[in-house]
Amino acid sequence: MKIFKMLSAAFFATLLCAPSLRADEGMWLLPYLKQQNIKRMQEMGLTLSAEQIYSPGKGSVIDAIVHFDGGCTGEVVSSQGLLLTNHHCGYDQIREHSTVQNNFLRNGFYAPTMKDELPNPGLVVTFIDEIVDVTGFVNAYLKKAKCNDPMEYLSRKYLSKIADAWYKKNRGKKAGYVVLDLAPFYEGNKFFLSVSKEYSDVRLVAAPPTSIGSYGEDTDNWVWPRHSGDFCVFRIYTDKDGKPAKYDPNNVPLKPKHYFKVNSGGLNENDFVMIMGYPGRTNHFYTAAEVAERRDIDNTVRIDMRKVRQETMLAEMRADEAVKIQYASKYARSTNAYKNAIGSNWAIRKMDFEGMKKAQQEKLAKYATENNKPEYIEAMKKIEEMVAQRADFRRQVWMIDEGLIRAVETVSAPVLDEKTFAELKADAGKRRKFMDEKYTTIFNKDYNKEVDRKVTKAMLTAFVKGTAAANLPAVLRDAKDIDAFVDRLIDKSIYMDAAALEAAITTGDYATYNADPVVRLAKDVNARFKEVKDKVAGFDREFARVRKTYVKGVMEMEGEMNVWPDANSTIRYTFGQLKGYIPRDNVYYGFQTTMDGVMEKEDPTNPEYTLSPKLKDIYNRKDFGSYALANGKMPVDICATTHTTGGNSGSPVIDKYGNLVGLNFDRNWEGVGGDINYLADYQRSIICDVRYVLLILDKYLGAQRLIDEMDIAK
Repeated sequence: MKIFKMLSAAFFATLLCAPSLRADEGMWLLPYLKQQNIKRMQEMGLTLSAEQIYSPGKGSVIDAIVHFDGGCTGEVVSSQGLLLTNHHCGYDQIREHSTVQNNFLRNGFYAPTMKDELPNPGLVVTFIDEIVDVTGFVNAYLKKAKCNDPMEYLSRKYLSKIADAWYKKNRGKKAGYVVLDLAPFYEGNKFFLSVSKEYSDVRLVAAPPTSIGSYGEDTDNWVWPRHSGDFCVFRIYTDKDGKPAKYDPNNVPLKPKHYFKVNSGGLNENDFVMIMGYPGRTNHFYTAAEVAERRDIDNTVRIDMRKVRQETMLAEMRADEAVKIQYASKYARSTNAYKNAIGSNWAIRKMDFEGMKKAQQEKLAKYATENNKPEYIEAMKKIEEMVAQRADFRRQVWMIDEGLIRAVETVSAPVLDEKTFAELKADAGKRRKFMDEKYTTIFNKDYNKEVDRKVTKAMLTAFVKGTAAANLPAVLRDAKDIDAFVDRLIDKSIYMDAAALEAAITTGDYATYNADPVVRLAKDVNARFKEVKDKVAGFDREFARVRKTYVKGVMEMEGEMNVWPDANSTIRYTFGQLKGYIPRDNVYYGFQTTMDGVMEKEDPTNPEYTLSPKLKDIYNRKDFGSYALANGKMPVDICATTHTTGGNSGSPVIDKYGNLVGLNFDRNWEGVGGDINYLADYQRSIICDVRYVLLILDKYLGAQRLIDEMDIAK
């Protein structure tokens, strides 16, 4: 019986590792859509053909999707280039246009006419023209160049030269607005080239206030249920011939090859949805050793160190309202990655990711033995050995990063080398710029030296306790009494007084400056950090080489069409259903939230949960127009079983007809482990319901011309 249970567990784990067995898993490649998933998607309800989804330049779904500013996704929703993305994706542009008199972050923004739409220098979006499998060309190029260095053939910078060579040979001269992105997939076993057009005249059209667009902000990050109207609106402009062009008042709105109709009727639970966008990074080819490394080093150090910092900050915030205002954002930012690490470890343990990966490796070892492929077994052995060999250095990197660099504010102080010190001493303008722009990144209205004193004492105590004496930064090896060391740091450093620092640079000498306690701490910590990072990096070259072999074995064993490559900021699609979930015993989260929840979360004392009187008035009058549910409630957000990660922000969520139903903007805490292994019962993409977008545009911003411009379908 015991043997049977063991075999069953291993077999079950192997099944869970097989991507082809779970309909919702995967960040799939569009060129393989027909071979891989279109039939399954149609069985789930999709009415579109593969060609209607992916036929670049021919009016398919992909022609309505952009890579937004290199880090997010956006979608075209009108015949005049109207573009939706997340509020947090357009935040920088909204902020740049905000002034004290016209604070668009606080009040929202709407351009009543096209002439009022605001240009954004530096902002670009790209549309894909084609995606080409160039594996053969790349391998031939690498062979000719005698390049077998993964630090090169996995580097986008190195691959850009190969992309230029391919384009010149196969497409001719490249226009200035054509962008090439040649990327490795499956750890360098495949290479695809994306050819895109870049548009740089992208204007801000509308945005809700932050109290709507980022409702709950950092506190609600990774959290479902959610109540955020995370959207904003831009428009893409071209020259009069429809080609990409720099900003010009005479440019005209883009005439897209395809745009999304908007579904204002909504969907029901279990309905099919699809998301397309640019996910950033996943690690689903981790071996068992790497899963353990992630759990026991990366995540555990982050959890332990941030817990110390957050508990200290929280005590000070609770004791003093002024400190709460100063440190609320710092505390919330810290808890974001903290929650992510806890969620990741929760998934690793609950779903036994390590056991799953061991089962997959055993399966590959059996396959390798039966098919005379000893290199796959050797690759797995090498990975395990190197993970063990780098463990101490990796832990040191994480301890310094989480325990000092991200936790102790003075460690990030902008310290000067001798050359820069001399330059600032000789040039009053440069000196003033340094004080205004760099010094104030740390020492500003939100810096409280007494809070920093307590946090630093707590962090240095935890760091020294958890680090071997020989591995401490030099300045801490000499510190016999942490409390006294920190008191001297805070009480004696010229960095605690802007005038004293500026005077020291103006009239002092570098030797005296360099002996300052803040300068010594920052320099020694960062020097040690670089030293141990370089030690870890020493494993990267060989690690990448054997990982390529390992992944090749997985592809060969499972069949390439059954395996999706890790995310790498290239366009992918994922599909699933709108569905709630059970996060823990006797708790159920539905797939949809409403404005009732927005009102329930209101807290006038917390900037993250303040509401404008106008939004409350819309709610109190139930002025929801045609956007409400049948029961009269106003939908806000929805969640789906789709497989997303960072970079999918702003991605269109479409129904079975290809109509827009929402904008992806986050994922739930219970699902963050999906970057390693998909969590069918827990993983959910968090989506802003397009009906809430329409309500805010219509009733809050009064943007009727935008409503009229969109093709809205029930």
